[in-house]
Amino acid sequence: MSLDIVAKKDLPFCPGCGYPAVTKHMGTALGKMGLAPRDVVVVSDIGCCSLIDSFLNSHTVHGLHGRAAALAMGVRFGIGAGKKVIAVQGDGGATIGLQHLLEAARRNADFTLIVLNNLVYAMTGGQPSGLSPSGFKDASASGAAGIPPYDICDLASRAGASFVARTFVGEDTIDLWMEALETKGFSLIEIVQMCPAHGMKKIKALKAETAYPETARRTPRTAVIPTPRETRSLFDDLAPVTPCFDTDIREPIGLVLAGSAGEGVQSAGELLAKAGMMAGLHATKKGEYPITVGTGFSLAEVILSPREIRYTAIRKPHTVIAVSEPGLKQAAGRIGESTGLIIDESLLGEVSSRECSAAPFRKRAGAKGAALAAIAFWLRTSGLLPPQSLDEVIHGHRHEARLREAIDSLDGA
Repeated sequence: MSLDIVAKKDLPFCPGCGYPAVTKHMGTALGKMGLAPRDVVVVSDIGCCSLIDSFLNSHTVHGLHGRAAALAMGVRFGIGAGKKVIAVQGDGGATIGLQHLLEAARRNADFTLIVLNNLVYAMTGGQPSGLSPSGFKDASASGAAGIPPYDICDLASRAGASFVARTFVGEDTIDLWMEALETKGFSLIEIVQMCPAHGMKKIKALKAETAYPETARRTPRTAVIPTPRETRSLFDDLAPVTPCFDTDIREPIGLVLAGSAGEGVQSAGELLAKAGMMAGLHATKKGEYPITVGTGFSLAEVILSPREIRYTAIRKPHTVIAVSEPGLKQAAGRIGESTGLIIDESLLGEVSSRECSAAPFRKRAGAKGAALAAIAFWLRTSGLLPPQSLDEVIHGHRHEARLREAIDSLDGA
């Protein structure tokens, strides 16, 4: 291969952690199998294992805690049999998402799940997991002393996995990796390892104080590999957008619309994206907001481009539009020297040393109309898109009257 799967030699784990050895063994096994980075999709979970994304050259997907098996099964069913799919979970993620793991085994979905069992929830202080041995933590720490752990290999095998194995970190696992990856159907390797911060610090102690038997079970079974089929596209139900305006946008530009949750920021971003499409541009919009959804900041990132958009993140915004203090604070780190800045006039004291344009968006359009009013202001002052494109987008909208008031709120100001 011209490019290794593992991009870095120095991996960002605690000294004595088993993750670097596991990661390097994975890379070696994939290399021996002749697989290039683009032949591999790695799905990661929450926890220390989530760091794997940043030092792999392969395709990666990062999901919610406990959902790696479900995501990997979706990837496998979605892309067919052309690539190797690997999911990586810690012991916490494996037990949080136990039903996903068992369902993957029951279906015998064709991917490999690696359970990196360091006996604890390491990122949250060392609490025991469902795979922690009975006496690993005393009763005062967990209230669970004497409760036996799940045998994740036994559960997966009984559920229908084609291949399961348990080993200890530091062992020569290259052949085990290769057998799992070459297995047609669901395969699982549990690798028991140290956590120098909160668990066992040495492999000798790990083996002496844990009751995990090394095992390998093979169950001949037909793998579930869905046959691709033609189906009706979801896009067929969408009304086509017919460009009817000109634009002066010749290179991709990114705009960050920053406001507060519940104030129409995401809807305003979608309307701006569609206005760009009315001028023949490619457009993307994605949102960023806290898990609480209904409180705090709300950011909408919109890219407008005369050519196809292949990467939807905005590294250097062309313009940041901020209409509330929570939004401005969240977007502050995105404002560079060349970034245009449009703010609500109430925020002037927050950017006193920064050149910007300010207008009474909240005063004129209200909290829920400020974001759209600011977009209309940007259209009129930048000249990059005709303001009429926004008028066309809201024509026939079920909230057209309210949207029209927001757009026209600064007329005469």
